[in-house]
Amino acid sequence: MEDERKIAVLIDAENVSKKYITNILEEVSNYGEATYKRIYGDWTKGNGWKDILLENSLIPIQQYSYTQGKNATDSAMIIDAMDILYSGNVSGFCIVSSDSDFTRLAARLRESGSYVIGMGEKKTPNAFRKACNVFKILEYISGEKEQSYEVDEKGGVTPAALIRDSVYKILMENANKGKETQIGEIGSKLNMLYPDFDIRNYGFSKLSTFLAKTCKDVALTNKMGQMVLSINEHVDDIEKTIVQIIIDNGGEIDNLSVLNKELTNEYPGFNVRNYGYAKFSSFVKSLPSVKVHENSVKLR
Repeated sequence: MEDERKIAVLIDAENVSKKYITNILEEVSNYGEATYKRIYGDWTKGNGWKDILLENSLIPIQQYSYTQGKNATDSAMIIDAMDILYSGNVSGFCIVSSDSDFTRLAARLRESGSYVIGMGEKKTPNAFRKACNVFKILEYISGEKEQSYEVDEKGGVTPAALIRDSVYKILMENANKGKETQIGEIGSKLNMLYPDFDIRNYGFSKLSTFLAKTCKDVALTNKMGQMVLSINEHVDDIEKTIVQIIIDNGGEIDNLSVLNKELTNEYPGFNVRNYGYAKFSSFVKSLPSVKVHENSVKLR
């Protein structure tokens, strides 16, 4: 959190439900102070927002719907955002909408050095999400919809398996450079890779708990008050798993790629480079319980 960051909150009333207003403002407070709070819509229509404007200090901006079927608030929000940007009074923006029409606006604000928080419902297109520094899914931050760990694209969030693969890649890159990986670095890099990454999307409240569930062969160690992550190099467990896979396949496997695939299913982060080998075949040959001949492997 940056306490001094001044944020302009611009809400598209045409594309967001009023039930999320408390969650929106609470989430913004995690990133700084909301100095502008404007909400855009056609207030001649009964859109349900009027009764909560005053209690949340929201300034309504009237925008008539000149053309049926078109969202008239878009242009008004974009114009105001650029005016606020050029005023130099804020260093961040929170664009609240589920509409992809704000994708270019978010990108333009970031080009000017502003920090952009996006918020919208899970139906929000990926283009808008990725244009923001961070993107929050309203159903999940509000607790209205409880997400489970096993999610895919249908859940409206980045699949946990993709997050897991990125964690392993970060760990391996740091290990190759002789660097330790602190949990804060993992969180920061995941947010840069996936703006909509938020552990609440997966039903967790702590990143460490999420990582322990997602990356089962990653160790979390407390070093002088800092949580440090590393890949477990548990060769004995790997060897036992390989032996069992060979037994399950009748005592011999004719293709090492089959063994590699089944092993990776058991240990998603498995990479022979973590054990000092360049090739999977060389790693398997080093195990005393098995014997490799050409491209086949069997028990000794």
